[in-house]
Amino acid sequence: MLTDLSIENILFFDIETVPLQSEFKALDPVLQELWDKKSAYFRTMEQTPADVYQRAGIYAEFGKIVCISAGIVFTKEGERFFKLKSFYGHNEKQLLLDFGQLLLSFCANPRNKLCGHNIKEFDIPFVARRMIINCIPLPPVLHIAGKKPWEVQFIDTLELWKFGDYKHYTSLKLLTHILDIPSPKDDIDGSQVGDVYYVQNDIERIAVYCEKDVFATAQLLLRLKGEGLINQKNTVRATN
Repeated sequence: MLTDLSIENILFFDIETVPLQSEFKALDPVLQELWDKKSAYFRTMEQTPADVYQRAGIYAEFGKIVCISAGIVFTKEGERFFKLKSFYGHNEKQLLLDFGQLLLSFCANPRNKLCGHNIKEFDIPFVARRMIINCIPLPPVLHIAGKKPWEVQFIDTLELWKFGDYKHYTSLKLLTHILDIPSPKDDIDGSQVGDVYYVQNDIERIAVYCEKDVFATAQLLLRLKGEGLINQKNTVRATN
């Protein structure tokens, strides 16, 4: 399958999420009670719901998206380049609307695919759920109920690396290391995004971090396809 896949027909993307509020006590009473029940499955006897609230960002019902970064590969004068664009800010509904328009345009061609690392388990369900919560119609590419596997326009690099081993998880950081791909994890990691957003108020830093993951995922797919990597100097960041 990978040999027949053109890298230029792929939109690579990644999302960054944070808890809905900066701290547990800022939640409305109903959500506090529901988080209490949800977190009971993984917190220890000594921990309170507030102690583990930083984990709320990985659940679409208790978290929100603050950045979506996307990128495509293009060729110019025989050399490959990577163009990046990020949708980020405090207005989650607007960034989801903007990303939805990109999906409508790019995925109108059934040959085009969406690609990310662990997107089938995390990014795509999170985006779809937050769109519904924000009363945004789902783009057709996210309507996967009833579709046959070959009709779904998703490529998951984690799934490709599993080779059918459903219990196996390998992080993007580990894969980039063992496959000799320059690591994107040279600043913050996912566990720090909430602090950077709520405490440091540095959304631009989050966007740059997210874009590095998107580029690393593109490089990972190229390695899985047995193709050469893109020169890191050949990245172009869209300004609008």
